Amino acid sequence: MAVRDGEIAARDAEIAALKAVVEALEAELERLRREGSKHSGNSGKPPSSDTVTQRSQQQDERLSRAERRRRARAKAKELMKDPPKRRPGKQPGEAGTNLAAVPDPDRVVLHKPENCSGCGAVLAEAEVVASEARQVFDLPRRRLEVTEHRAESRRCRCGRATKAAFPAEAKATATYGPAVRAVGVYLLAGQHLPVARAAALLAQVCGAPVSTGWLAGLTTEAAGGLEGFLAVLRAQLLAEDVLHADETGARISGARHWFHVACSELLTLLDCHEKRGLAAFEDMAVLPFFSGVLVSDGWKSYWSYDACEHALCCAHLLRDLAAVAQVARHQQWADDLADLLAEAKRAVETALANDEAGLSPRQLKQLRTRYTKLVNAGYACVPEGHKPGSYDRDAYNLLRRFDTQRAEICRYWINAAVSFDNNRAERDLRMVKLQQKISGCFRTIAGAKAFCAVRSYLHTAQKNGLQHLDVLTRLFQGDPWMPEPAGPGP
Repeated sequence: MAVRDGEIAARDAEIAALKAVVEALEAELERLRREGSKHSGNSGKPPSSDTVTQRSQQQDERLSRAERRRRARAKAKELMKDPPKRRPGKQPGEAGTNLAAVPDPDRVVLHKPENCSGCGAVLAEAEVVASEARQVFDLPRRRLEVTEHRAESRRCRCGRATKAAFPAEAKATATYGPAVRAVGVYLLAGQHLPVARAAALLAQVCGAPVSTGWLAGLTTEAAGGLEGFLAVLRAQLLAEDVLHADETGARISGARHWFHVACSELLTLLDCHEKRGLAAFEDMAVLPFFSGVLVSDGWKSYWSYDACEHALCCAHLLRDLAAVAQVARHQQWADDLADLLAEAKRAVETALANDEAGLSPRQLKQLRTRYTKLVNAGYACVPEGHKPGSYDRDAYNLLRRFDTQRAEICRYWINAAVSFDNNRAERDLRMVKLQQKISGCFRTIAGAKAFCAVRSYLHTAQKNGLQHLDVLTRLFQGDPWMPEPAGPGP
């Protein structure tokens, strides 16, 4: 009997061990399945990494239960209104882009008929009875304009000879001027052309046969004149009420470095560093001294600064919710939380469109109540999600973020100046990825920093309604454009 009891106990222990192994394998299988299902719509992976199948899956995922419900309501409204069919071409309300005749053309070419189309008589002395004009807009002739600067030396009555100073653009006996330099930097840092192609374009379109070596050094030359601009830019960023920050990886001399951005509606500062976190922020000299609202993603280094308030990018949260919703038992609360974030965004936009300061206290109370209920409903689905090895860990961690960082997630509810997402920073970083896509990598850290300085200049000028070529020409004339400080609020 004792032997049999021992066998049963050993068998029970073996069964328990096998169950533990099965549970561990199921958790690992679920983790691998979840990892394989990640794409740009439910994670931080770039869209370029999506496969054709994943793109098709994203189309299906967009038609979630809540989305189908919203589309059904919108379709019903459209059917009730019976709107007119969309016509081809320019849509009502869109600005036109057609050419218009100018009152003072650069030159006028007169065309005279020589012979009568009826009898063939000569019309040289005939009366002019009507005239019709057509204007042709075209590029000027491909030719460099050469300006010779002569600096005289004059002798004073005291006997001392004084020589006049040359302008900043006259750097040598023969040199290219500010306009050629501006176009060169614009092609490299503004349009991201490779050096050889930019040189070919300057030669064939502008009639300036520059060398690739001279052209490659223009970005560094331009950055050398931006020290004052960058100092002013940092000071104005610190005075902003809301800043956006983000970072992205890129290769410099074959090694991975990080490009960082701190930006606002009218200002952009780019920089690069070998580190991703605090060391880079300290060298950039903006975030450690900022005291407004910082919009960022969940990267922990941003949250190390407590002198400022924080706002979490809700676009990242929507992707995280989409990933969690792939598990059936988490789909309901994840979809409902995503709907709540989107609904709050629309409510804020509607309030601002109606010239209101933001959401009313009643609206805020309703949103907060629903928020708490949905977080609690999520916790009910993952009572043991925090245990190691559980495939509910992602859902539990996301709920913990919604629970402990609800003030940062809902910042845009109570502060209309705070954005729903961090797209502003991501857009300003996008050109770094485009440059890397074209050239493969940056050759040196000095060249990468020069690129960042020039892109900061061009981004900020563009946000203020200025043309790239205009501000680059000013830069090479020794008079870089400076952003004006923001005026007092209303």
